[in-house]
Amino acid sequence: MKMVMAIVKPFKLDDIREALYELDIQGMTVSDVMGCGRQQGQSDADAAIRDSISFLPKTKLEVAVTDDKVDDVIKAIQDSATTGRIGDGKIFVYDLSRTVRIRTGEKDKEAL
Repeated sequence: MKMVMAIVKPFKLDDIREALYELDIQGMTVSDVMGCGRQQGQSDADAAIRDSISFLPKTKLEVAVTDDKVDDVIKAIQDSATTGRIGDGKIFVYDLSRTVRIRTGEKDKEAL
């Protein structure tokens, strides 16, 4: 099992959600966050000015998936989140060693 975490532009969330629903991925966690990457919070127009770091509003999306769905989920997020401009975001994938559904006690794949 894997956790796919994406940091994206907030206005792309609905597009991403629809793309994940098409893959039958319905469970996800979404958070409003602030952050910056290599561009240090600068837009395309002022990317050359690096005097200070600005934090920009971003959306963090987390999706737990089985190993066989990871590549499809990554592609769906990437395809639906891209604008082709600075600050489109990043996707991170990390291992999940255990998952437990609190209500039923189901574990791992069955808990997803």
